[in-house]
Amino acid sequence: MIDEKIIMFRHRLEKVYRHLGRQARRMGISCYRIYDHDLLEFPFCIELYGNKLYVAEYKRRHGMTTQEHDDWIEKSLGIMIEVLGVAKENIFLKLRRQKPGRMGQYQKYGEVQHEFVVEENGLKFMVNLSDYLDTGLFLDHRVTRQMVRDQSAGKKVLNLFAYTGSFSVYAMAGGAKEIVTVDLSKTYLSWAEKNFLINGFLINNSPPAGGAKVEFIHADVKPYLKTLPAAYFDLIIMDSPTFSNSKRMDDFLDIQRDHVELINDGLNGLKKGGTFYFSTNYKKFILDKNKITASTINDITKTTTPFDFEGKLFRYCYTIMK
Repeated sequence: MIDEKIIMFRHRLEKVYRHLGRQARRMGISCYRIYDHDLLEFPFCIELYGNKLYVAEYKRRHGMTTQEHDDWIEKSLGIMIEVLGVAKENIFLKLRRQKPGRMGQYQKYGEVQHEFVVEENGLKFMVNLSDYLDTGLFLDHRVTRQMVRDQSAGKKVLNLFAYTGSFSVYAMAGGAKEIVTVDLSKTYLSWAEKNFLINGFLINNSPPAGGAKVEFIHADVKPYLKTLPAAYFDLIIMDSPTFSNSKRMDDFLDIQRDHVELINDGLNGLKKGGTFYFSTNYKKFILDKNKITASTINDITKTTTPFDFEGKLFRYCYTIMK
């Protein structure tokens, strides 16, 4: 029975890779999601980053012993190697276990600072497949990033909950005249600066002569928004976490509870005619439109869904106009 299921997994992986790989090559994309829990018995998220593979196992009650689970992992990874043509040393596996155990010969989680550069739409980004659960580049916002790039020429742009600053990099590439990148994590802000450096947007940590004004601000977004100058920014991006209770915060963040306050505070800092991009991964999220002080709100979830996330995207995205 196990072998029959492995064969089923192989067939599914071959099918989706053939289809998605063709689209990715046509679009010149080297980083994309191949598989996301397509089969119940194989609860993986599989993403390709150039010639390297990121594999995360979703947590579940599988009923296997540690040895049985290790054997199943080995067979599953063997299929990925054969079908996707990725060398075993280039597979980075995140096993989401409650208890520590043998991780198998392909396990790379914990290998310190395995960083490398990937390209997306002609821009460079540092990713790390070994040290964090997230890789440094949220692939599901590929289309949204390009929209920001297309709108950024001559604009003042604010990137909130910026993570590694990919939206800021796109804004810079789009010709923004000022970019403010805000995050509570110094690690992520440093990562964002690296992304600016490898794209030549910073030289010796300063913008090139005649370049945009660039700031990286270490701050809790919720109180930071209270300090925004009125009607200053042309474009604001807020890709908020669902929940956060960091020790560095005075309060905790609950996006369902707090989104109206966050958005309205952001809108106070937005110029008339400006655009506010808001997104969240909270599956049960409900936007309280009646309490948001905007002229128009558009749900752009579908139009910002990349080809490799169709039918599997569990986030919401809106443009809010002032």
